[in-house]
Amino acid sequence: MASPSLVWFRDDLRLADNPALHAAPERDEPLVAVFVLDEESEGMRRLGGAARWWLHHSLHSLREGLRERGVALVLRRGPAGRVIEELAHEVGAGAVYWNRRYGAPARAVDAGLKSSLRAVGMEVSSFSASLLHEPWTVTTGSGTHYSVFTPFWRACLSLPAPRSPLSEPRTLAGTTAVPASDTLDDWGLLPTTPDWAGGLRDTWEPGEPAARRRLQEFLAEDLPSYDRARDEPAAGATSLLSPRLRWGELSPFTVWHEAVGVDGAGGFLSELGWREFAWHTLFHSPDLATKNLRPEFDAFPWPPLDPAHLDAWQHGETGVPLVDAGMRELWHTGYMHNRVRMVTASFLIKNLLIDWRLGEEWFWDTLVDADEANNPFNWQWVAGSGADAAPYFRVFNPELQAKKFDPQNLYVSRWAGDAPTEPIVDLAATRKAALAAYDEVKRAPRPPARG
Repeated sequence: MASPSLVWFRDDLRLADNPALHAAPERDEPLVAVFVLDEESEGMRRLGGAARWWLHHSLHSLREGLRERGVALVLRRGPAGRVIEELAHEVGAGAVYWNRRYGAPARAVDAGLKSSLRAVGMEVSSFSASLLHEPWTVTTGSGTHYSVFTPFWRACLSLPAPRSPLSEPRTLAGTTAVPASDTLDDWGLLPTTPDWAGGLRDTWEPGEPAARRRLQEFLAEDLPSYDRARDEPAAGATSLLSPRLRWGELSPFTVWHEAVGVDGAGGFLSELGWREFAWHTLFHSPDLATKNLRPEFDAFPWPPLDPAHLDAWQHGETGVPLVDAGMRELWHTGYMHNRVRMVTASFLIKNLLIDWRLGEEWFWDTLVDADEANNPFNWQWVAGSGADAAPYFRVFNPELQAKKFDPQNLYVSRWAGDAPTEPIVDLAATRKAALAAYDEVKRAPRPPARG
């Protein structure tokens, strides 16, 4: 009697270099592929609107890719531990495979499921698929995790090279009796009333085939000028691979090995390293999205929230051209150039004195590439409350940043040509207020670091 192999897809929506999918055919049993939309397990963060849009289309692409190879993608919704356990018993699975996750709520689900399935005799295996190095393998000489990027990345580079990517399985065999599945459209991942996703449709094509094409385009056309032009938002020199990596349409192993031999790839590869650093930090500090990594920042004197200021920032109506251009690009495309992300975040935190957590929540809802590590990690970096903190309080001057990185006003003209030109706050005065607030942090007693 057949004992199917159950492959549970998560943030790894691809066929190539998917260790869980690669392992399943080795059992020579039929395959059941499943994706679970889990918004109910304890601590699981509900996806933002832009992420839900991307997920819908990426799942559609994955479903088509599997269907062409004779495998149906089963869609189920609910607490993943219960759903996967029930499905494994329903199909009589002999083995269950998945690729690892690193957020604390997801790890708790996976650990409990692994224990319960093994207790009834099922084979359960998990694999490294989304990080070049597992978080417990990169440590200081004293065995602790790193809090500064440069020594962290130096340590990563001193380790054995990341494994080579796995090829797509040559043959896949689905079950003849396909389990019942939800309908993707019934999940309601796409916006309808109103449908605000027109700009996302114009900008992106989710799915593994499009991700592979974009990687090759970037390597051939943009990587040679990446180090020189990556900070210029109008230059179009960035990789645009972040949502592909976030949803696992590409693995970091594939990106690494495709890029590593290209001249001038060092700066780009270090961005992969920054992504690793964020995930390693989340692994050791699971409340990254809600608590200051540097607990002395708990003393930062946030004033009462001005809702009008927050609304102006969210909708690109601050009167600061580079900030408004970035926020409008974000709303239209679900994406923002990284240099501009830093400027817009700094303006919210330092000039409007609005808690970084409110900005992180807005980006979580509007970015197609928002993930539970990089989004809060980068907000905390700008705030000064996170890892790799500078020995001073960074305040990005949006006017100077525009002169330096958008000197011909191309980016601002494209996204905010009709925006207000009178700033809602005085940049110099609010910078002084932010520095004065930071003085209270410096005077506060220093509690032990979290994580």
